[in-house]
Amino acid sequence: MSEVSLGFGTESISFAFDDSRFRVLSDNPQNAKPLTDVEIGDALDAPIDSPSLEEICSGDDSVLIVVSDATRATGSAQIINLLVRRLIQYGISPSNIAIIFATGIHRAVTHQEKSELLTPFIFQRVRIIDHDAYDSTQMASFGMTELGTPVELNCALNQYSLVITTGAVGFHYFAGFTGGRKSICPGLASARTIEATHMLALDLETGERRQGVDTARLSGNVVHEECERIAAMVAPAFSITTEVDDRGRAVKLYSGDWQASHQAACEEYLLTHSVLIDQQRALVIVSSGGFPYDINLIQAHKALDMAAKACHDGGTIVLLAECGDGLGRPDFLKWFAERDSQSLGTRLRHSYEVNGQTAWALLAKAERYRVHLISRLPEEDVRLMRMIPARSLNEALSHLPDATGYIMPRGAAVLPRVEKASRAYSV
Repeated sequence: MSEVSLGFGTESISFAFDDSRFRVLSDNPQNAKPLTDVEIGDALDAPIDSPSLEEICSGDDSVLIVVSDATRATGSAQIINLLVRRLIQYGISPSNIAIIFATGIHRAVTHQEKSELLTPFIFQRVRIIDHDAYDSTQMASFGMTELGTPVELNCALNQYSLVITTGAVGFHYFAGFTGGRKSICPGLASARTIEATHMLALDLETGERRQGVDTARLSGNVVHEECERIAAMVAPAFSITTEVDDRGRAVKLYSGDWQASHQAACEEYLLTHSVLIDQQRALVIVSSGGFPYDINLIQAHKALDMAAKACHDGGTIVLLAECGDGLGRPDFLKWFAERDSQSLGTRLRHSYEVNGQTAWALLAKAERYRVHLISRLPEEDVRLMRMIPARSLNEALSHLPDATGYIMPRGAAVLPRVEKASRAYSV
């Protein structure tokens, strides 16, 4: 027998399993250790396709630093602390430095979260800007893309001479990867712009996912390409992308040109965070990875999406996701009033909303697989979403005493790839 620890909020659940029944699917960090301050400094001094920060900055500049919100683990406390100190060393006054949280349409960052994401030292000394995608007074028009997307971004992006984006690389089920251009769009975009870009993921004729829009795909992915066009209108002066471990600590750092450094991060992430499987199996036990990856159901869905790639049709997926913040949107359940995912897809074609697409993707999986959810959510809500509420792993597995399967301790961070699959992943 072996044992694995599965993240659940800020805690973990231990699961003892028979090695003959289960295979653990985990990323390949190649003995990655948390970066020291010196190693981060070395990475900043070796930018990809870009002059160094010192060459870019002058004492007359004002700098806007874009930081991810509490739904992402990026190692920001260490990174931002070092970055701000470095900017001051280059002659930039602290009064000319500001930090803005790229919340997109997520809830606002709390006072406590800001202190944790930035360290109390930075939080108390640097101006903090809150982004609200629904507040039109915060937005400035940047024009329109060639696809007709109206580009409305936080006006702070026009108020500072240099914009530095920060974030972490990871898989995203329709943008391909997180990080990079997503700090600008959807991170600092208006709700209208976010809706227009996310809508591109859906083929409105069929109600299905648009061809080329998929996990770990950038080339030919219209959502990624549109967000990149929008970020190009801002043209960040410098970008920092991290890879984090299971405790949210930075283990790799890519800096430099906002496109080239992100591309490099995605290429390496795909190599070290995908795992080959000989076939899909009847059972997949998947943890979102604990907080913040299971902060709410909308975020936890990303782990469910990955688990589906390892489970055969009609199989069972057991998802562990605390969902301490609930569903992620107070109106998320309204989409599950539809009869099935096909009806929901039809509804989206006529009245699209960003989180309706997540609901559609979740409902489609609940129809295709038997999904047991171990969470803090009300049981009636779980059932409405066509999932089966469970209080423990033993309860969820009681009807499958002999099934063979996979265990995914960091669901959203691992891409299962069937060896004989025709689709070749390439960024």
